[in-house]
Amino acid sequence: MTILENAQKILEQINETKDNFQLALKSVKSKNDLESVRLMFLSKKGEIQRLFSVLGKLGPTDRPVVGAELNAFRAAAQSDFELVQQSLLTAEKIKDFDVTLPGRMPIVGSLHPLFQVLDEIKIIFTEMGFRVEQGPEIESDFYNFEALNIPEYHPSRDMQDTFYLPDGYVLRTHTSPVQIRTMENQKPPVRMIAPGKCFRKDTPDATHSPIFHQVEGLCVDKGVSFADLKGIVQAFAQKLFGQEMRVRFRPSFFPFTEPSAEYDFSCIFCKGNGCKVCKKTGWLEISGAGMVDPAVFGFVNYDPDVYSGYAFGMGVERIAMLKYGIHDIRIFYENDTRFLNQF
Repeated sequence: MTILENAQKILEQINETKDNFQLALKSVKSKNDLESVRLMFLSKKGEIQRLFSVLGKLGPTDRPVVGAELNAFRAAAQSDFELVQQSLLTAEKIKDFDVTLPGRMPIVGSLHPLFQVLDEIKIIFTEMGFRVEQGPEIESDFYNFEALNIPEYHPSRDMQDTFYLPDGYVLRTHTSPVQIRTMENQKPPVRMIAPGKCFRKDTPDATHSPIFHQVEGLCVDKGVSFADLKGIVQAFAQKLFGQEMRVRFRPSFFPFTEPSAEYDFSCIFCKGNGCKVCKKTGWLEISGAGMVDPAVFGFVNYDPDVYSGYAFGMGVERIAMLKYGIHDIRIFYENDTRFLNQF
């Protein structure tokens, strides 16, 4: 037999082995069947390796052609074998899967506790007829200070309190600028709250943070009195903390209100009896409030002889700390999932 005839014979054997291999794969029903196919065709003593052993009988011209054909066959056979192997594994997993088992609940996120409290505050005030207004966090000096009757020499303008930006802008130190913007664009009556993020140069500790959240409220109309202010704050406190909550007002001073007051809630920890949290006073300081200073009305073209109004504010972090019994404001910003998962 000539060398050419040997090459042709081996090529015919390769094609025959290909057909036999495919027939064997199609008949596989189990891991044992698959292992038999591997031993018969892909092992060191299998049919494919036997074909490689006769390459030495070919001449230098035919050997590369037949060798390339054999290499291609071996690679294709290995790939097809692995596909069938993977198919068997998948079928076994499906077979072993108990469809009667309950599904796994996906991990679902939730609102941060600060925003849960903020939403609750907004709901309470909107139910009492207040609109929610928004404003920019980067404010001009006019809206953050001047229009609120805060002159240049006032201590709140001190560099240690305010983050100053170029061209006379600041990171707002309160949400009161939203009140000015609202009054500029709306004639009385006005009844609004301004929730949002504020910034001050405070050193972080248990009760202070350079970034915090406020809700400030404003009501302007004919005949608005300090009694209305006290009533709305009392109603809010009782809706949020329960009917047993009491409120007290103490004289104070703010450039944008006259008269001004600070208001406290009765201590939720000791029910007003006195404890370490309230320093034995029975009261917890919340924020400031008062009647809108007529000078502020001058910046928005409201007639102070016709209209009067009250304004109040509160820190969302402080309210949340009271509501959930938290003693350190910093925990709200640490992203500790052990804390956050409780909400």
